Amino acid sequence: MRTILNIIWIILAGWVLFLGYIVAGILLCIPIVTIPWAIASFRIARYAIWPFGREVVSKPTAGVGSFLGNVLWVVLAGWWLAIGHIVSGIALCITIIGIPMGIADFKMVPVSLMPLGKEIVSTRKSAFDRTL
Repeated sequence: MRTILNIIWIILAGWVLFLGYIVAGILLCIPIVTIPWAIASFRIARYAIWPFGREVVSKPTAGVGSFLGNVLWVVLAGWWLAIGHIVSGIALCITIIGIPMGIADFKMVPVSLMPLGKEIVSTRKSAFDRTL
């Protein structure tokens, strides 16, 4: 089921959001100082193209540096990527088949605003870890 949802996701909205994160990552690679944010953008791009079956969790080692980096991220790229998720989520929720994808799109808004200090893990792995 995840594979079917991911294929529908790519067709309807995933490729556009993926390209948005790739463009943001490339632009953030231009000034050398912003390369850590570019890496975060490329990491989220992989999540934006294939979101079902994965989830975002907070890193336990994230500290004040991640918070300060996230503030800078919101100014540089986060706000327009979050707007892209909101607009495409609303458009996806118009149809019945698009509602699960719209919900997944809305779940990406927090990570698009604050990517540092987050990790993308498989839901299978995190479910296994929860049982231990």
